[in-house]
Amino acid sequence: MNLQQPNANDATQTFNRSKSVSPMSGICTRCMDGCRGNCEIFKATFRGRELIYPGPFGEVTAGGDKNYPVDYSHLNIHGYALGAKGLPKGVKGDPDTARFPSVNTETEYGWTKKVKMSLPVFTGALGSTEIARKNWEHFAVGAALSGVTIVCGENVCGIDPKLILDSKNKVKEAPDMDRRIENYRRYHRGMGEILIQMNVEDTRLGVAEYIINKHGIETIELKWGQGAKCIGGEIKVNSLERALELQKRGYIVTPDPSDPVNQAAFKQGALKEFERHSRLGFIEEKEFYKEVTRLRKLGFKRITLKTGAYGLRELAMAIKWSSKAKIDLITIDGAPGGTGMSPWRMMEEWGMPSIYLHSAAHEFAKHIEKKGDRVPDLAFAGGFSSEDGIFKVLAMGAPYAKAVCMGRALMIPGMVGKNIEKWMKEDNLPKTVSEYGKTKEEIFVCYEQVKDLVGSKEIEKIPLGAIGIYSYSDKLKVGLQQLMAGARCFNTSSVSRTDLMSLTEECAKVTGIPYLMESYRKEAMKVLNS
Repeated sequence: MNLQQPNANDATQTFNRSKSVSPMSGICTRCMDGCRGNCEIFKATFRGRELIYPGPFGEVTAGGDKNYPVDYSHLNIHGYALGAKGLPKGVKGDPDTARFPSVNTETEYGWTKKVKMSLPVFTGALGSTEIARKNWEHFAVGAALSGVTIVCGENVCGIDPKLILDSKNKVKEAPDMDRRIENYRRYHRGMGEILIQMNVEDTRLGVAEYIINKHGIETIELKWGQGAKCIGGEIKVNSLERALELQKRGYIVTPDPSDPVNQAAFKQGALKEFERHSRLGFIEEKEFYKEVTRLRKLGFKRITLKTGAYGLRELAMAIKWSSKAKIDLITIDGAPGGTGMSPWRMMEEWGMPSIYLHSAAHEFAKHIEKKGDRVPDLAFAGGFSSEDGIFKVLAMGAPYAKAVCMGRALMIPGMVGKNIEKWMKEDNLPKTVSEYGKTKEEIFVCYEQVKDLVGSKEIEKIPLGAIGIYSYSDKLKVGLQQLMAGARCFNTSSVSRTDLMSLTEECAKVTGIPYLMESYRKEAMKVLNS
């Protein structure tokens, strides 16, 4: 098992001086008095708690890089030389009908009032982090054009500088939330939706009431956790006035901005930023049902749940309680996760890795189904970025898994497209881009497709980050169609666990997916003995 060094990583902008490093501590085997840096211990000596987080805040997303004993790369996809599952009714599979462009990649989720998506993918929760806020238009428009759901994450109202609260300390006006909803809806084409996530702080501020009364939002998501961390949402602020404002709104802000010692440190320039934290949630079965009932009475058509890389007990609670409460979708997010703001060592060392957590989720879902309970639709998250990951999730979680939740993978094309737009204006395109042309029409392969969707006038208003996300989604779709066609699955519901094989016996033990030398062996012997 290849363990990463705990004392140096690009995420914290640190490195070891020596090539020889103790594998457990990450400390150079020869640590010299007089070393000029820049390992994590060295840097933390004068920057302290800043080293807990990847940086610089607002400019990066970070994902854990710990190498686990088993992961999704230890699964391979089966291909077959005959057969065709999932073709339209009445269509017989043959070389003329079972073509990969005919594969239907649409999926849907929900208990009764379902939401259809063009692709079994939706975004991770894009909440109060600065990188989500400043890139939101690109993300939202791109998701809307692509026909997939976008999740607006926690604390968006609570950190809005222009937030107005009423006499009961509830949200009265939240311009940034309004902007986010309107950005998505302007280009929504009937596939996917915008859903809003809610944590402890959002509940106290009355976010649910605000978004349904003003915007008629149909789906709200309760949040228990995520794959990157086991504490509440966090951001950084570099203003004393802003830190005091957020503290006044009820957030945990550290170091305490009201403390004269910290105020002095900030004014002197040593303390450069404050952290805003959400409170820890505390789940309890009766309270969970009570909250779901309250939200339904407010008028929400769908209620979803996001849970993180907790252990088997909390996973069982999420699935069983959600079944009883008729939750529409559970997103199960495994470690290590990727985020705009999580403690780095927590991201590296906390929680159940994705494949272990998802294997248990399938086992538990099957268990309650055998007892006669309905299993909520499932989505899996935690390190996915490509079409093979989508296929593996649909197969591993079949028939319960309906989609993959992608975090950084759907943010990156938005940021790349945005930067291409900036570089074009500056006449400073890098060679990696300029080799394809100098205009947006030449550079973006899907530009004309988006233009056809929105019209020749509206295309001028579309941010290039959105076209970037549309282009990436198109790549995911075509790649998924090819993999599905190779496995003779012509719609997403026809993908099954038998379409996977484990490359190691340990993977087979964890997942329940047969070792490749045992997979289809009975069928092979039947052919040989015929």
